[in-house]
Amino acid sequence: MGLLAPRKPDFDIAEWRSRPILERIKPIVVDWGQNGFGSPGGVYFFYLFKMIAYILGALFIIAATPGLGPVSDVAAWWTEPIVYQKVIVWTLLFEVLGFGCGSGPLTFRFLPPIGALTYWLRPGTVRLPPWPGTVPGTRGDRRGAVDVVLYVAVIASAVWLLSSPGAVQVGALGNSVGLIDPVRLVPLMVLLPLLGLRDKTIFLAARSEQYWVPLFFFLFSATDIIVALKLLMVAIWWGAATSKLNRHFPFVVSVMISNSPFMRVKRIKRKLFRDYPRDMRPSKLSATAAHLGTVIEFTVPLVLLLSTGGPLTWVALVIMVIFHLHIISTFPLGVPLEWNVYVIFGALFLFGNYAEVGVTSLESPVLMVVMLAFLVIGPVLGNAKPHLISFLPAMRYYAGNWATSMWAFRKGSEQKLDQHITKSVATQKAQLTKLYGEEMAELLMQKAVVFRSMHTHGRALLGLLPRAVDDTRDYDVREGEFVAGVVLGWNFGEGHLHHEQLIRAIQRRCGFEEGEVRVILLESQPMQHQRQHYRIVDVATGVIEEGHVDVKDMCERQPWLGGDGTIPVRPLSGRGSEQAAERARDTERARRE
Repeated sequence: MGLLAPRKPDFDIAEWRSRPILERIKPIVVDWGQNGFGSPGGVYFFYLFKMIAYILGALFIIAATPGLGPVSDVAAWWTEPIVYQKVIVWTLLFEVLGFGCGSGPLTFRFLPPIGALTYWLRPGTVRLPPWPGTVPGTRGDRRGAVDVVLYVAVIASAVWLLSSPGAVQVGALGNSVGLIDPVRLVPLMVLLPLLGLRDKTIFLAARSEQYWVPLFFFLFSATDIIVALKLLMVAIWWGAATSKLNRHFPFVVSVMISNSPFMRVKRIKRKLFRDYPRDMRPSKLSATAAHLGTVIEFTVPLVLLLSTGGPLTWVALVIMVIFHLHIISTFPLGVPLEWNVYVIFGALFLFGNYAEVGVTSLESPVLMVVMLAFLVIGPVLGNAKPHLISFLPAMRYYAGNWATSMWAFRKGSEQKLDQHITKSVATQKAQLTKLYGEEMAELLMQKAVVFRSMHTHGRALLGLLPRAVDDTRDYDVREGEFVAGVVLGWNFGEGHLHHEQLIRAIQRRCGFEEGEVRVILLESQPMQHQRQHYRIVDVATGVIEEGHVDVKDMCERQPWLGGDGTIPVRPLSGRGSEQAAERARDTERARRE
């Protein structure tokens, strides 16, 4: 692995490309088990620089607040409540500009390393309204002048908040600078959801469940703000922990740790898998690490919420700081790095400096209702009915249970994305070819498919591929995240951004013929069921099959599937549904007999 060039594999790329897709997966999986993705070393310096820029940007912008003092005197003013208000607004701005999650080479953004503002300031790019048939004035999927103006207004309103002086005294907390005038909050509170009704992608990219929701808390007293922010942070931790109560998460841990640039001992990496290189399912070590992380996210935040300072509080804080530093050290491929920095600061600010402000200090019943709406309804609905709500407001973070998709382009047809769709960058394959040549570009594109195959849902997508196309050798198989990233300007694990709505938008522009592009869509697993719903869609004609796959079958298979290269399915409609119904009737007759 070089500073700018990715690590070359130990096999002949030309010979490897001649194999069927499942035979191409195994050697990359085995290589991943010891070397991770093999990203160039310079990639990690890019993200370190970006984190430093995020921290320094926050320091200098916040230090400009009248009454706080210079950056050199930060120890004297970092505990002022207005500091945390501005950290939240700064982080929202950082994300909505595209510098945070879903940016840079680890998300296959190379030339340039961000999308976001290069798309959302450009008329003609694709937008996805959440309820175009219900909300007036939101129909269509083409970005126009109204969308660009709204986006600029969101940025301007965030900048206005960052320039705000302290205007409202904080009372019992005893600080001197004051809080942001609530009147200044209104533009951002209103404009971001208005923009989101025109394009849900931007609302999600702003990480609104993390940074927009607190704007409502800022309308109340300083003590209530602290309590509400504490409960929000605990809800984030608990939401993440709850979403990990599944069979998927150990797969995430084995992939994430084996990809860490700081994990250099290959012997330990191999221990993350059951029987490297023959059995690449997660080992007991990976499962233990996964369960330990879940226990930490449930128990330690509870200690922080109920303790009022002293050694117990600080032990809990140290555990959570180490927990998030570990996540940063793995450089997860969604790169939520600044978010982890924000959480570390928030934990120290809220539970360290304001440990004495407990949940019983909450005074406003109205704020209780606001928190119930934002912190309970979304996660409950998201876990029970994941098809209705994004995993982000549902707080189901990085648990291995996402909505996903796999796109199969008949060879040569992928170029239509560059020819007919207004966007700011070429497809990832074109970018990589320009950087490393065609052979290495295709290898890296397939590594993304391999990354997916090392998770449970990737087994299902690959197992459904033979049901989607007649001959996989005639198609280029692409990760749905990349399609969304290049067409929408942002991607961060939200599979609903590359489901039917995006398919229709792409088809209107590209006019693919029947059989030219097939897409396999897989929904998240609801907490109450051990199965996931799938759909196979022809971009030109619509759904050709849908049904369910069982989580158990995904967990039992290797990333390259083995056997006949398929996975058991229970079709509900389309090809195979009649046979499935007949088998069900036979089973019921046998049971009665």
